[in-house]
Amino acid sequence: MDADGGEGLPARCGLCGVLMPGESVPSAVVRDSSAIHPHDPWQDGKRTVVACSPEHLEELVERYGYRPFEEAELWAGKIARVAAMHSTGLSPEALAYETGLTVSQLELGVLWQNEHAQRRHPQPGEPHTGPTGPDAAE
Repeated sequence: MDADGGEGLPARCGLCGVLMPGESVPSAVVRDSSAIHPHDPWQDGKRTVVACSPEHLEELVERYGYRPFEEAELWAGKIARVAAMHSTGLSPEALAYETGLTVSQLELGVLWQNEHAQRRHPQPGEPHTGPTGPDAAE
């Protein structure tokens, strides 16, 4: 199993990064509003984490438990996935239909994206704060 829950490349422990060859590795599904599946909206908001040991899996699950689940972040990801499939753009009504979101949810998702894009990409001369979240280096 790979880190995305599929077959293929060997998985790496989500905590220490050790390569885990073999068929069976400890894994769990955690809530994560930043997790957007490339094709299946029913898997949005769910991330499969894998670990080299039950102890590391427990630590990963605990870390994701501390991360807030932000609906607007999830909606922003759904919008981005659909927008990537339509290079010419969509009307708000078509975007709502394609994402399964309401117009109000679309607005909040776009607002979330705009606010966080500014935080992730500092202007020249501003300090870069780096990544945050369960996968960030401590």
